[in-house]
Amino acid sequence: MQMTRTFTPTACLTTCLCAALLAGCAGLPGGTGGAAPASVGPGPRGGVCNAAPAQGVIGKQGTPSVIEQARVASGAAMARLLHPRQVVTLEFNTERLNLVVDGNGRITAVRCG
Repeated sequence: MQMTRTFTPTACLTTCLCAALLAGCAGLPGGTGGAAPASVGPGPRGGVCNAAPAQGVIGKQGTPSVIEQARVASGAAMARLLHPRQVVTLEFNTERLNLVVDGNGRITAVRCG
């Protein structure tokens, strides 16, 4: 007895959809091509955070370049921008700089964690 397989349009569509979803997870070579994220990862300098040298950014807009400037000044491996009423993780990370902004995007506090 020989079994034959027939492909229905639904089976083909499901297979193509799964393949497309998996391909989307692979990303694009050469970068994202999108806007800069609000969180800046490790750069040329990075390690344990010291917020004191980064206090000079208070009052400035939380732009990607200001976030990076504060991250490098603090020695942190990463930095994130915290908006009002934003839900955030509460674990303390000694390598992370937190920049708290007001409703207008101006930095109001700089602290590690």
